[in-house]
Amino acid sequence: MTPALFRTKHALWLKVLFTSFMIEDEGIKSELYDFSRTAFRHMRWIARTLEERGIDYDYDRTDDLGRPVTAFDALRALDAAVEAAMRSYGDSPLSDRMRSDEHYLRSRLALLLGQPGRDAPLRAFDRRRTLEGKTLDRAQTDALTRFLFEETYKEYELILIYAYMQNRSSDVTERDIYQDLIDESHFHLKSFGNLMAQMGILALPRPLHEHTYKIRDVRTFILNGIAEEENAKEQCRALAGAVGDPALSAFFDFINFQESFHIELMKKLL
Repeated sequence: MTPALFRTKHALWLKVLFTSFMIEDEGIKSELYDFSRTAFRHMRWIARTLEERGIDYDYDRTDDLGRPVTAFDALRALDAAVEAAMRSYGDSPLSDRMRSDEHYLRSRLALLLGQPGRDAPLRAFDRRRTLEGKTLDRAQTDALTRFLFEETYKEYELILIYAYMQNRSSDVTERDIYQDLIDESHFHLKSFGNLMAQMGILALPRPLHEHTYKIRDVRTFILNGIAEEENAKEQCRALAGAVGDPALSAFFDFINFQESFHIELMKKLL
């Protein structure tokens, strides 16, 4: 296991995850999202191995989503990324597990690509900034757009920070709390990523600088995190009131209350 392999797996996790967002077929979307969670577990296992060996790793990346035109374009690009990643694996039980998981993923992709009726144009990048069945004015659309870009980055950032800190903690309670926070942020990232794709504005979050996740003062980080969650709650409340759509407002109220519990979890870390 090497830091380079970790970066490869980080990029592959994002590739699988964001491909799940851009695909509109609910069956394919769900299956790819499940595979993205498996890819994230691979990341965690690689990180643990590196930590045990005293080897640091980072979240550097240079990847992008490209601009696939159809669902099958996206699936072919994903298959190529998986094939390339598999060439990086060595000889170990973890490598064997990753290779087996991804061999199965490639078999599923091949099966899907053999079903022409499941191909469809992609609308995740057309920048139309509308939601089917919703009528939002320019101000409401702008507010929702800003929120989705900001919160998608925030959830991506938190997943990686909490994973980095979890990997360095020897306290069982701390690791358990970090896992809860990671799982919650996965759900939020999924929700916001799918909304971005529905609006035609899907994009990868910007990369993290190492100062973001290599935390020297954990207490200050947690206090700042609580303040950030409070800000996210306020944004959710404001957006729920601004969008003027009952279903969207209910969704953002739902996220708001989840953020409240995140604050309680972070207080436990103090």
